[in-house]
Amino acid sequence: MGRQFIHILGALAVALVLGQPAPAQDFSALARLDPAGSRIGDAGPALEVDLALSQGVPWRVFTLEDPPRAVFDFREVDWSGVSPGALLTPGHAEALRFGNFRPGWSRMVIDLAGPLALDRAGLALDQSTGTARLTARFLPVPPAEFAALSGAPEDDGPWSIAPAPRPAPEDRPLTVVIDAGHGGIDPGAEREGLVEKDLMLTFARELAETLIRSGDIDVVLTRPDDSFVSLERRVEIAHEVGADVFLSLHADALSEGRARGAVVYTLSETATDEASAKLAERHDRDDLLSGVDLTGKDDEVAGVLMDLARMETWPRTERLADALIAGFRAAGAPVNSHARRSAGFSVLKAPDIPSVLIEIGFLSDKRDRANIADPAFRARFAGAIRDAMAAWVIEDKALARLVRQ
Repeated sequence: MGRQFIHILGALAVALVLGQPAPAQDFSALARLDPAGSRIGDAGPALEVDLALSQGVPWRVFTLEDPPRAVFDFREVDWSGVSPGALLTPGHAEALRFGNFRPGWSRMVIDLAGPLALDRAGLALDQSTGTARLTARFLPVPPAEFAALSGAPEDDGPWSIAPAPRPAPEDRPLTVVIDAGHGGIDPGAEREGLVEKDLMLTFARELAETLIRSGDIDVVLTRPDDSFVSLERRVEIAHEVGADVFLSLHADALSEGRARGAVVYTLSETATDEASAKLAERHDRDDLLSGVDLTGKDDEVAGVLMDLARMETWPRTERLADALIAGFRAAGAPVNSHARRSAGFSVLKAPDIPSVLIEIGFLSDKRDRANIADPAFRARFAGAIRDAMAAWVIEDKALARLVRQ
C-alpha cells in the first residue's frame, strides 16, 4: 500500500489566522478546545480521540514511527487552560503534548504504546451552535503495516475529506475546490495596505464556511495558508480530490483604464479584450507548466480526448458563469459592465472540471477596495455564490438527465 496519510478538511473551512495579514486588518480566529467535553483514551482494543472545539477548522491526522505516535495538525487551536492530564487516560496512549509549532499552525502529538493505525476519523459540525466535534479511532496493527501506513504529509498537499466509499454522482455531495489567488512570494495586487493574496485567502475561508453550512457540499482549499502554490499544482489538486467545480478567487488591479465590479472569466484560447489578455499574462508569469497544455505538445490522441472532455464541460461552465453573475446581481453586489469574459488563465485549463475565475472586484477602484475589505460585503458576496451554485446544480442535473434520455 505504501505510505498513506490523510488530509482532512473537517466540516468547516473558517476564518483562520493568516500567515501574514495585511496591515490594519483583523482576520484572525482561533478554535478553542473544551477539555470538559474532550477525551483521549482506550475503548476496548481501540484508542479513541474525542475533541470538542468551539468551531470547525481545517485539520489533518497522520502517524509517524520510531517511536510510534499520532499527529494532529490544525489551522488553528487555542490550547489555553488545557492540561494533558485533563484529556488523556493512559493505555494505548502513553503521553500527550500540544502547542503552536509554527505561525498559524497548532499540533497535538499522542505518544502510542505500540503500532496503532488510523481506522476512521471525522469532524461533525453542530449547525445550531457552530461548535464542532473531532473524533478519530486507532486500532493495533503489525509493525510492518504501521510502517507502511506512516509518514508525514507534504505541506502543500490538498486538505480534502477523509477517505470513504464514493457514492454515485447524483447522490454524493458536490465537491468544490476554492482557489485563493496568489500566495507566498506572489502577493498579487496591492493598494493602500490591502494585499490580494491575504484578502483572497480570507474570503476563500469565509466562502468555504458558507458553502458547507448550506449542506451537501464538500470544500477543498488549494492553499490553507499564505503559501505559494504553482498554477499547475492548483489544477492537480482539483483532479486529485475529484472536484465537481473549481472556483479561483481574485481581486486584481489595473494600471490603465477603469475597472470596477465583479467579473467572471471562463477559459478561452485568446482573451476577449486587451484587459483580459494583460490579466492572464500576469497570472501566468510564475508558472511554465500551466495545467493542460493545448499548444501542440500533446500527441494527437490526447488532444482528441481532451477536446471531447471539454465539449461536455464547456456548456456546463458557461451556465455556471451565467448563474454566478445572476446571483451577484440578485444580491445587489456591484457587477462590471462587461461581467462575462473569457481569457487564457492557466488555472481554468482542466478539460473535465467546470472552472471559473471570479474577480470579486478590483483593488484599483476605491469603491471595490472598500467593499472587499468589508466583512459584511464579503458575507453577502459569499451568499450570492452559494445561491448561484444551488441554482446551477439543479439546472445541471436536469440537463444531464435529458442528455442521458
